[in-house]
Amino acid sequence: MTLVPRPRTGSSSYHRHRPWPMCRQCCGLALDMGSARTRAWIAGRGMILDVPTITFPGAGAVYPIQRGAIVDVPGTSRMLDRLLGHRLPRLTRPLVVVTTPVLDGPTYRERARTAVEVLRPRTVLTVPTARAIALAADADLSRPLLVVDIGAHLTEVVLLADGLVVDARRTAVGTTDISAPGTSAEVIEAVTTMITSMLRQDRTSVTADALCRGALLAGGGALRPDLTYRLTGSLHAPLRAVPAPHTAAIRGAAKILQSAHAHPSARSAHPPGRGTGPHSH
Repeated sequence: MTLVPRPRTGSSSYHRHRPWPMCRQCCGLALDMGSARTRAWIAGRGMILDVPTITFPGAGAVYPIQRGAIVDVPGTSRMLDRLLGHRLPRLTRPLVVVTTPVLDGPTYRERARTAVEVLRPRTVLTVPTARAIALAADADLSRPLLVVDIGAHLTEVVLLADGLVVDARRTAVGTTDISAPGTSAEVIEAVTTMITSMLRQDRTSVTADALCRGALLAGGGALRPDLTYRLTGSLHAPLRAVPAPHTAAIRGAAKILQSAHAHPSARSAHPPGRGTGPHSH
């Protein structure tokens, strides 16, 4: 992963780069904006937010992110400003890492970048949620890895090889669609169908190798023993739940943030404007 520094504007824009939290001129923020909950991690302070993804433009509540898609960019901006605007150090331009669903492509990333502008970032990086989960689990990314992320309103199955996304499936079904214990059949069927499709279309052994190794399970669904037990039986393969699976994505994004902060190109304090960091896909 590389960062693209902006042009140097003068000697005053450079400072001695120190590790967080000692570097007072630096500010780093990791964001995981889900349909149900938004989580934020600030360098030197850890995870500071784990709240419902909701905003209040008037008399009623509005949900600006639905089924893994940002449907209300201004609403998302208002939410971020309300939650984080007063928590960031003044006179700083934060380096921001945002997790993104794999299959939403440029649309989600562009809308996320626009929404985050309210925080006046100097650079914005986007990272696939599945990769962030793998990093949080300290997974061996030199080997093929299947990541099953069962969220509140969205479920993704992603195949990583050498740390890169090589195949992915998604369905707009999640834990909120499970009305009662023992009614998780829809989620189980969706995950099984997605993985079966990946196996059939893979002309190599990569998907099969990853499945035999054991899929990595994250999201709120990994906290449901009934779901994980039945899913293991349906796949006839082992599952490995990430520790604290519901916060794995934000913890992985925080690791990327720490690594990006140490990159030589992050040593400049960029002038105001739109972040130019590339996607870490």
